[in-house]
Amino acid sequence: MHDPHPCPLCRSLSTEWFRQDRRREYYRCRTCLLVFVKPDRFLPRDAEKAEYNLHQNSPTDPGYRKFLSRLFLPLREHLSPGARGLDFGCGPGPTLSVMFEEAGHAVALYDPFYAPDTSVLDNTYDFITASEVVEHLHRPGEELDRLWERLKPSGILGVMTQMVIDQEAFSRWRYKNDMTHVCFFSRETFAWLAARWQAEMIVADTDVILFLKSAGAQPPD
Repeated sequence: MHDPHPCPLCRSLSTEWFRQDRRREYYRCRTCLLVFVKPDRFLPRDAEKAEYNLHQNSPTDPGYRKFLSRLFLPLREHLSPGARGLDFGCGPGPTLSVMFEEAGHAVALYDPFYAPDTSVLDNTYDFITASEVVEHLHRPGEELDRLWERLKPSGILGVMTQMVIDQEAFSRWRYKNDMTHVCFFSRETFAWLAARWQAEMIVADTDVILFLKSAGAQPPD
């Protein structure tokens, strides 16, 4: 048994031990199936930023553009000309935003470390992207609901993150070894989110999920 810790996505206390390695213990929510690390294992803010500073992503890197195209291409198909978007968690070398701007769309940037202007989170958008972001969120339920509220009716949220398959695969998964990764989503977790938001969910690639907001969607409870 372990002391119950609220799931950081759905706040359920119905959580269970999932796996342990030499770095951390991992827990899983029985309600939404999120796998997560307890807050006492989060990196200090300065150490977390030091890890992000090691990223060498750039819009001039064709390999990085190809990687992001798995999110960019399917999301672009749903946009009207001149759509307005937000690149949430853009990192030190914003690139996805450049790709959308080259396609004729306007994109605002937000990142708690590199573009910390929170005023952009008060606006509404036709589309929002979160590429390799959700696994870093300390309060994913709160932060994802906020993004969903910032989407206009008929808007689209695009998420890219590697997904949990099962416990055995998790034990060999290099993705969990990044200490800045503190919550891990599965396709079932995203389906739970889609149901909560009354959204249409599209699995666009093995690590890409699109959420389409209906024209009459109500805010989540």
